Amino acid sequence: MEWMTLVFRTLLVYFLVFVTMRIMGKREIGKLSVFDLVISIMIAEIAVFVLEDLNKSLLEGFLPMATLVVVQLLIAWLSLKSQWIRRWFDGSPSLLINNGKIDREKMRKQRYNLDDLLLQLRENKIVNVGDVEFAILETSGKLTVVEKPKEPKEPKESKESKESKESKESGHVEGQALVRYEGLPLPLIMDGKVQDINLEKLGKTRFWLKSQLREKGIHDFKDVFLCTYDHRGRWFIDRKK
Repeated sequence: MEWMTLVFRTLLVYFLVFVTMRIMGKREIGKLSVFDLVISIMIAEIAVFVLEDLNKSLLEGFLPMATLVVVQLLIAWLSLKSQWIRRWFDGSPSLLINNGKIDREKMRKQRYNLDDLLLQLRENKIVNVGDVEFAILETSGKLTVVEKPKEPKEPKESKESKESKESKESGHVEGQALVRYEGLPLPLIMDGKVQDINLEKLGKTRFWLKSQLREKGIHDFKDVFLCTYDHRGRWFIDRKK
């Protein structure tokens, strides 16, 4: 009979948690803030305790769950009435890229590193940081990206001549095989540290990188927060403040 009791409790707890999440609203599924996440985890833990120990009364599980539901509904109601309470519990969005410039202080406060930024930009189908005008880290952890206005297309002849010029600037000699890294923009410097592996992919050296930076008025790798370079010869450089 013990297995029947366990099956009954499992089904009962399942429907209880289901009804609880429905009462708390679709917001729980669509966007989990820190507060929402804590409530959801606690409800799941309470449900497990009830199923693990058959000697425990079901009331010992139902009462804490009901308490959490009341707390969540109360906080949600207060958040509708007060912007201060809403920001205190849910937090506020952080502007990580503002007018094309990376805000290192905001990233530090959110414990958000460059790898996280590049990953979420790729998830937004953006491979070049230089194409971003604004990037906002929402309270749910999602990155909202606003791209820079697209430049008008150049005439075909002008485009070909520009590509030819970029090839020469990249160090290619006429008559030699054209070898360039065709792929995503490569980070050459991240938080002041040179990424030697990516330099090797380009077939370049630190000396080349330093000379390129000097042309742009930068004399030390440590002065650069992020530097990327793509196969078209386009640079994105964000200096440390």
